[in-house]
Amino acid sequence: MEEKVLPLKESFAISENTLLKAWRLICTAKAMSELFEENKSVTSKYVHATSRGHEAIQMAVGMQLKPCDWVAPYYRDDAMLLAIGLKPFDLMLQLLAKRKDPFSGGRTYYCHPSLNASEFPKIPHQSSATGMQAIPTTGVAMGIQYKEKLNLNQEKQSEKPVVVCSFGDASITEGEVAEAFQMAALKKLPIIYLVQDNEWDISAHAKEIRAQDATQYAKAFSGIETRTINGSDFFESYNTIKEVIEIVRKERRPFLVHAKVPLLNHHTSGVRKEWYRDDLSEQQSRDPYHLFFRSLTKQGFKTSTLQQIEAEARENVQNDYNKAIEEENPKPEEVSHHIFAPTPITEETGERAPAHKQPTVMVDSALFAIRELMEKHPECLLYGQDVGARLGGVFREAATLAQQFGNTRVFNTPIQEAFIIGSTVGMSAVGLKPIVEVQFADYIWPGLNQLFTEVSRSCYLSNGKWPVSMILRVPIGAYGSGGPYHSSSVESVLTNIKGIKVAYPSTGADLKGLMKAAYYDPNPVVMLEHKGLYWSKIKGTEEAKTIEPDENYILPFGKARIVQTAEQPNIEKGNSLCVITYGRGVYWSKSAAKFFPGKVEIIDLRTLVPLDEETIFNSVKKHGRCLILTEEPVSNSFAMALAGLVQKNCFEWLDAPIEIVGALNIPAPPLNSILEEAYLPNEEKVASAINQLLSY
Repeated sequence: MEEKVLPLKESFAISENTLLKAWRLICTAKAMSELFEENKSVTSKYVHATSRGHEAIQMAVGMQLKPCDWVAPYYRDDAMLLAIGLKPFDLMLQLLAKRKDPFSGGRTYYCHPSLNASEFPKIPHQSSATGMQAIPTTGVAMGIQYKEKLNLNQEKQSEKPVVVCSFGDASITEGEVAEAFQMAALKKLPIIYLVQDNEWDISAHAKEIRAQDATQYAKAFSGIETRTINGSDFFESYNTIKEVIEIVRKERRPFLVHAKVPLLNHHTSGVRKEWYRDDLSEQQSRDPYHLFFRSLTKQGFKTSTLQQIEAEARENVQNDYNKAIEEENPKPEEVSHHIFAPTPITEETGERAPAHKQPTVMVDSALFAIRELMEKHPECLLYGQDVGARLGGVFREAATLAQQFGNTRVFNTPIQEAFIIGSTVGMSAVGLKPIVEVQFADYIWPGLNQLFTEVSRSCYLSNGKWPVSMILRVPIGAYGSGGPYHSSSVESVLTNIKGIKVAYPSTGADLKGLMKAAYYDPNPVVMLEHKGLYWSKIKGTEEAKTIEPDENYILPFGKARIVQTAEQPNIEKGNSLCVITYGRGVYWSKSAAKFFPGKVEIIDLRTLVPLDEETIFNSVKKHGRCLILTEEPVSNSFAMALAGLVQKNCFEWLDAPIEIVGALNIPAPPLNSILEEAYLPNEEKVASAINQLLSY
């Protein structure tokens, strides 16, 4: 039987079945909101927000998305989730933080979806942080574009996917949203930014906090086309979204749809509307539920039919709630699941030092590793500031890569560390392996928000569905009077971000082997590369230059290197110690150890997360004395945490207090070379500490 199509505005039409489906959805979303409020003593145990007032635009989007598409709903978008096909029961499992919550297994808030199922649009994990989803979701669009350019789409798709990023108008003031808009406009990405503007932040009104609305703001980004609509009107919303989706599927360029909507429920269950709102009567007049009901009756739908559908929706919502209440809670033993995805790299393979090869400087070892990966894997790409063809990185660490692989696979980005880091979430989600770079460790701070909130937590909070497979290269350390903005050490901050792995190699061979391991690891990896070791120009660091391992060489994370051992007679007499170190510390300790022949064992950690605890503890227990050497200032550092770990596990074997040597506890590395030398550890300082430990 042919489906009835109802006339709307000129040249627009929406089928009867579509309208009835939309009515059922809006009734369902409304019933859920009312049920949650009626049972607030239960449902407000965990903070939640609902879509009341936003339903029409959310349904208009969700109903038109297809399984090939990608979407990032934000925390008020439960109507959108219903519209893509999820059931109230699914959402309630998350509302109540139940074990079978399909998004996070009870780990994150209501309406914080992450979905990777063939019958739905894909939803990578995104956080609660305002506007943060803009960068990862734009990364999805950038990844889709990359795959289209290289013809890497193995899935048989009848249509090209679109990406939808949803957020509130208040989030447009976030700087990271500007970074996303910049890249979407610059690269002409197939993304639709859906801005639901209810004119409220929490208690701050738009007049207080925004100089312009989202449409006015987006027009400054040349290439982003905009639409402003009444988001309470389902007909206007549906047809505008239909038009925009069709354009983006065909023309592959970005849009922003600014939908004006009322906020009819609380900001969240914990921030009640009656505490501060004075516009509730006016906003009720724009309730999309009532507007849609009147429109449908004008179109000829019977009131009794609409009422019956609403009654069925209410009953369904109540039944789903009753079932969800009875579902089991997460098990305590599951709390540590999915911190990392399992890595296939567990053993050292390949040839570390092939015969008949000349030593290679460390910076070239990284370059050769990436070149081999890019030759083998078209899904591997490299981007960051100045890594493109003209320069190949400020340290020439990407030299010749753009010439060999082209500007699509190796390209420059604007100066926006947040986008560089956060976009890897989306790039990874579509099946790519991005290698990205921050020019100096000092510049990582603008990207730390994305690294901490999005990259590191995606695997855990999506219950293992969306691990972020990426490599972040970070030149680090003091060398050649780099001064306070090019010389800092930041490993203590990074090792405190749970959910990322951190490598800090001290030789070219280790750098190449760890780079290969990082590529095949499905988790995010930060590769700290000491710029003072890149060319072995510093006296005493010549051994950072090594024979380049073969193409198959892979070095697993969590395997320390014994740089040198102490002689057995000294160990037996209790006249030896071990130095636990990494990076440039390996070379300070080797230089200092020459004054104590046969008495010093040196352990190069190579990776800080995970740690090779077995090698560390064995060495400490063997010698009974331990020196930890770092380039960082010591106070509140990774080195101090390591000392605590050693003390706890090796206390009975220690014959002396653990000693830590590091940089001075001052705010920044100074520029003047004399001051820089005074700031850093050196051979003399390390030798003095070794002497004190051996004499204890």
